[in-house]
Amino acid sequence: MTTAAAAVMRFSSPFSGQTLLPPRHRVVSSRRAALAVSATAGGSPATVLVTGAGGRTGQIVYKKLKERSDQFTARGLVRTPDSKGKIGGGDDVLVGDIRDPGTIAAAVEGVDALVILTSAVPRMKPGFDPSKGGRPEFYFDEGSDPEQVDWIGQKNQIDAAKSVGVKQIVLVGSMGGTDLNHPLNKLGNGNILVWKRKAEQYLADSGIPYTIIRAGGLQDKDGGVRELIIGKDDEILNTDTKTIARADVAEVCIQALLFEEARFKAFDLASKPEGEGTPTTDFKSVFAQIATRF
Repeated sequence: MTTAAAAVMRFSSPFSGQTLLPPRHRVVSSRRAALAVSATAGGSPATVLVTGAGGRTGQIVYKKLKERSDQFTARGLVRTPDSKGKIGGGDDVLVGDIRDPGTIAAAVEGVDALVILTSAVPRMKPGFDPSKGGRPEFYFDEGSDPEQVDWIGQKNQIDAAKSVGVKQIVLVGSMGGTDLNHPLNKLGNGNILVWKRKAEQYLADSGIPYTIIRAGGLQDKDGGVRELIIGKDDEILNTDTKTIARADVAEVCIQALLFEEARFKAFDLASKPEGEGTPTTDFKSVFAQIATRF
């Protein structure tokens, strides 16, 4: 086994060592612990807000929550009425702007948990002709660059959630944040992974129970048919297994709301190719194996 491969912790493998949490994290108040208890023990469904619910991964998370109405009451936040219509949202889907604290305050009212799936989206500059060689250039719409969306927008969400006593935040980010020269940072000169990492650190320092999922390359494939892989510090990027289906990321988001073992954890996430290994089903054991808080 290569050094890089040995450094990657797989969900199907035991993890040696005990998770150590700082003193402020060792005692979770009964109020904050209520979400996992009610979701698994027949209590009232937990209200979960998905921001970025109009995105490709956000849509899946929102749909999964709707399908599990005995455990969750789904709520979504999207940017435009078109996005709301696209996901078939009713009164439980709000239209707003994460850069506007007032919008977020209304969206988080009465929410038990928050799943953050918002992200700046680079656009390709017009005129690129692949037949002429070279690489396309990208840009971000004015006011929608990574600093505004992935830092300020996510900070606004975390602050609003904290103000109303949200019991848990699940934040989906991206692998690559340990490398300032990662190609994603160069798209539109946006330093997107830098700003994402800053928001992750802000969440980890907030005192709110959190789960930070740094996903690998996202694929539009069926979920639930692969063995998932976890890692830390971008070690997975040195292997051949650095992609994951959006549906699997969405399922991990949902499962993180069900188990105390997922709280105060941060990890990289990818999967083996379909047909290799055993599809992951025991998520409680998965989260219990993770020792990294950031």
